[in-house]
Amino acid sequence: MTARPLLAAPQLRPQNPRFSSGPCAKRPGWTPSVLENASLGRSHRAAEGKAKLKQAIEDTRAVLNVPDDYRIGIVPASDTGAYEMAMWSLLGARAVTMMAWESFGSGWVTDVIKQLKLEDTTEVKADYGLLPDLSAVDFDTDVCFTWNGTTSGVRVPNGDFIPADRSGLTLCDATSAAFAQDLPFDKLDVVTFSWQKVLGGEAAHGVLILSPRAVERLESYTPAWPLPKIFRLTKGGKLIEGIFSGATINTPSMLCVEDYLDALAWSRSVGGLNGLIGRANANLAVLEDWVEKTDWVEFLAVDPATRSNTSVCLKIVDPQIAALDGDAQNAFVKKLTGLLESEGVAFDIGGYRDAPPGLRIWTGATVETSDLQALTPWLDWAFSQAIASA
Repeated sequence: MTARPLLAAPQLRPQNPRFSSGPCAKRPGWTPSVLENASLGRSHRAAEGKAKLKQAIEDTRAVLNVPDDYRIGIVPASDTGAYEMAMWSLLGARAVTMMAWESFGSGWVTDVIKQLKLEDTTEVKADYGLLPDLSAVDFDTDVCFTWNGTTSGVRVPNGDFIPADRSGLTLCDATSAAFAQDLPFDKLDVVTFSWQKVLGGEAAHGVLILSPRAVERLESYTPAWPLPKIFRLTKGGKLIEGIFSGATINTPSMLCVEDYLDALAWSRSVGGLNGLIGRANANLAVLEDWVEKTDWVEFLAVDPATRSNTSVCLKIVDPQIAALDGDAQNAFVKKLTGLLESEGVAFDIGGYRDAPPGLRIWTGATVETSDLQALTPWLDWAFSQAIASA
C-alpha cells in the first residue's frame, strides 16, 4: 500500500472551532451581554415573564412561518420531552407507523413498542445512510418520524410523500431541521424541536407545535395509560390554552428564554427562514466541494437529495481504515478528532456513538462558512497524521 504524505499543519484556523451537533455554536457575534435584560429573580408567571414567553412563541411563529391556527408551546426536557409528550398524549387512537433510519427515530420505536406497548404498530426502517421506502407508509395510521436524522445526516427531501387527505396524524421530530429546512406545516400535525440546534440556544427546553387536527385528537381521545403532569395538555377534555400563550407547564429558565429571543432576533437580521436556510446550504456546499476532491471520506447519506444541511455525517473510506473492525475504526476516529481538538480547530466532531464510525460536522446557520473553509485543510492534516501511525 502506498504511504500517504504527511501534511504540514495549515496556517489558517477557524475563528470558531465549535462544530458540535448539539448544543450547537452560538450565533455570530454572541456575547453574554445579550442576556442583560433577562427576567431573573422574578416569577415566570409574572407579567414580565409571561410577556417574554409569549414573545418567544410569536417570534417562533413569524420566523418559521407557522400557520395562525397552529398552537406553539414551550415545554420541558428539550426536543425529547416535546416528542414524548406528543406520543404519550396522542397515540393509541388508531394504528401507528414508526419510521426510523437513525438512532433517535429508533428510540421512538422503542418507546411505542416497549413502553406504550401499542400492538398495532408497523415499523418502516432503513440502515444508516438510507431512507426507508416512503411510498410504503400508510397514512391512514398515525405516522411518527424524524425530518432530519441528526445521527445519520439523512433527511426527507420534502413533504411530497405525505398526502393532504391523510386520515392519521403525522408526528415529526424536526429538531435538526427547524430553522434550516423548509417544513411544510400543512403536511405536519405535530412538530417538535429544541433551541439548542440550528439557533444555538441553551439546552433543556423544547417547542411543541400542534395542528388543528392534533388539537381535535387531544380533545376527543383519552389514552389508556396515566400521564405524568408534565405531559398533560388537556384538562376536562379541553386543550390547556395557557401552555400555548406563555403559561408553561413547569418553571422555564428565563435566562434561556432571553437567549432564544436574541437568536430569533438574529434570525430576522439575516433574512428570516430563507436567510437561515441559505446559510446552512452554503455551509453544506463547502463540505460537498471538499468531499468531491478527497479520496478518504464520503457522505454517509447515499442519495445527495437526502443529504442533511445541518448534521453532516461522513464515513472514512480509505481502504486501510475501512478494512479494520468497528472498534479499531472508532479508535482511529478518536485519534483524528483528538488531534483536531488538541490544535483547537474543531471540537466534538466524532460520529454519534450508535452510528457507523466517522465524523459529524454541524453546518447549521450559526456556523460561519469561512470557518468551514478553514476547517477542511485541517481535516486532511489530521487524517495524514492519524493514518501515519495506524
